[in-house]
Amino acid sequence: MSIRLRLRDIVESTETRAGRAFDWLVVGLILVSLATFSIDTIPDLPAAVHAVLRVTEVIIVVLFLLEYLLRIWIAERRLGYIFSFYGLIDLVAFLPSLIALGVDLRSLRSFRLVRVFRLLKLARYTHALDRFRAAMRRSREELLLFSFLAMVLMWVSAVGVYYFEHDAQPDKFASIFHSLWWAIATLTTVGYGDIAPVTAGGRFFTAVTLIIGLSVVAVPAGILSSALTDDRRRARRDDAERSE
Repeated sequence: MSIRLRLRDIVESTETRAGRAFDWLVVGLILVSLATFSIDTIPDLPAAVHAVLRVTEVIIVVLFLLEYLLRIWIAERRLGYIFSFYGLIDLVAFLPSLIALGVDLRSLRSFRLVRVFRLLKLARYTHALDRFRAAMRRSREELLLFSFLAMVLMWVSAVGVYYFEHDAQPDKFASIFHSLWWAIATLTTVGYGDIAPVTAGGRFFTAVTLIIGLSVVAVPAGILSSALTDDRRRARRDDAERSE
């Protein structure tokens, strides 16, 4: 067996002790990275601690880079891996730190923990993820249409509350763009309360907007829930047919 095939068995398989050890090593690196990222946010840390954290981050970034290059080399379809879900997640694990974007995105490495599903052989959760992706694909047209309508509704809500409240609260509803924050918080039913209408017309408009806002949360959840139910029913039917 060639070196490439042996490495593929280690990197992509959990059936061998070496494969499990490799996956646990990756998970350990992710956890160490997230821990150092969290520690780095503590104010007034000693300079020596900052130095240790920087060295640790450099080592982790280099290891993630080497692992990414290794996965590309052993992949049967290299472009397929690079543009796959796992490939993009693996890339995000080190690329922001490597090119120094100025924004700390180390927290995104937590998404790599989805490999724990494969490592622990939680097949049912893997199937659940597959069904979720299939449901998203099947309902993407409905979700895109609803997202467009939701954005239009947010804009109309911002315009409406601006006309009702601008004269009464020119500091809070200074423009339609300022009113967008209120529209987003209201339509998503979050309602922070930092900006609230004081006029009778504005309050009535807010009540109508709140009622409409319930659909902003409920409709996409219903669309996705229906698609997931259909996929689960189809999977059960296929399992029943195979067992016969």
